[in-house]
Amino acid sequence: MNIGMLWYDDDAKRKLDEKVARAVEFYRAKYGVQPTECYVHPGMLAADQPATAAGVRLRPNRTIIKNHFWLGVEEASGAAAPAKPSRAPAAKGRARA
Repeated sequence: MNIGMLWYDDDAKRKLDEKVARAVEFYRAKYGVQPTECYVHPGMLAADQPATAAGVRLRPNRTIIKNHFWLGVEEASGAAAPAKPSRAPAAKGRARA
């Protein structure tokens, strides 16, 4: 995942799954698609934490700051990059009528 949305929630009264659910709801409303991945700081995941929350896979990542959630859609492995639009060669000289 190279592109995503960063969400911040430091409310100590909310559990991790509630925070993720709020982030997922906002992501869906903003982008119109369901995220599939949520990267979080490893210190936010308990040993008995389920691998998913609110329909997204939770992934530990040390580069994510605590209380931040990086959500997005997993890129299909082995998928070809989108083709760049081709440009027609520029016409030289003047057009004739």
